[in-house]
Amino acid sequence: MGVEFGSFNAICETAALVICPLVGTDQGIEPTCYSRNVDIGGTLIFQPSTSFVHIVAIIMTAIMIYHIRSKYTAVGRKEIVTFFWLYAVIELLAMFLDSGIIPTANVTYPWFTAVYAGLVAAAYTCLLINGFVGFQFAEDGTPLSLWFLRISCLVIFGLQFFLAIATFKQVAGFSYSKPIALWIMYILWPLVCTFVYVVSQLILVFRTLEDRWPIGDIVFGTAFFAIAQVLLFAFSVTICDAIKHYIDGLFFFTLCMLLSVMMVYKYWDSITKEDLEFSVGSKAAVWEVKDPLLAGPGGADYPEEDTASNYHGGAPASLVGGVSGQQLYAPQPQKTGYRGYPPSDGRY
Repeated sequence: MGVEFGSFNAICETAALVICPLVGTDQGIEPTCYSRNVDIGGTLIFQPSTSFVHIVAIIMTAIMIYHIRSKYTAVGRKEIVTFFWLYAVIELLAMFLDSGIIPTANVTYPWFTAVYAGLVAAAYTCLLINGFVGFQFAEDGTPLSLWFLRISCLVIFGLQFFLAIATFKQVAGFSYSKPIALWIMYILWPLVCTFVYVVSQLILVFRTLEDRWPIGDIVFGTAFFAIAQVLLFAFSVTICDAIKHYIDGLFFFTLCMLLSVMMVYKYWDSITKEDLEFSVGSKAAVWEVKDPLLAGPGGADYPEEDTASNYHGGAPASLVGGVSGQQLYAPQPQKTGYRGYPPSDGRY
């Protein structure tokens, strides 16, 4: 059966999505084949292998957030880190929903699922907006840039949350038997945001960067994203039957989505340059101290004018008023852009 516009029937019969128990009928839509459960301390855990990938994804996202926050002078640092925070929360919530820790029969399940759907839509919106940060329509890191990003994500989150909960509860004219609006925001919106982001980054690389290596990161990230969709929506049942219900397409979907998110980080890291000499990091600044008194015989390490006597003649021009002839070179912090270009020259 092919995918029908506005219907989750074919999709949920193939893939065990978190919204499937809440759409289609009052009992939801059961997948044809899904991963077997495990009993841990009297509690049934669904999708154990997928839950393990969720845990790995949370750990990897924490590492990526740490490295992003440590690049103090990188362009778009505050904007891109918002995307990874959203992804981390999505993975945490998905772990509880996929594993059945929050049972589908629980009264809170529709509400947590609506929050999950809203966060997914907001994360793709955040990725979409990050695709235009490099064009400097608004200078990155400024209140205008940050609050536009935050408000846009909040609006999309609220819209998707309302559509989801209204569909699940059949209020305001929405019905779980015909969840067209929810289908558009849950299935189509991520595809649109991903497509626009990829195209915008290709334009950015070709127009502003001399290095073409970041294109490889875009290609790999796009490939992982596409493979995730194909494995989930086309081959999930085939995989589940072939591996005797130990894992299904949801496991590979979650894994490939993690890899695609990691490629987003790799791409951003490759097109932004952190000048470690001028950054304010956890490591102490390196100061270069030169003292003629510590030089070898004849002052071999220093220019002749630095070792000559300047009695009644003042300090040589090369010295910066140090104590006991010390010369301190104090670098001034500056912000660097893509590939080290300063923001003022129009390059990202």
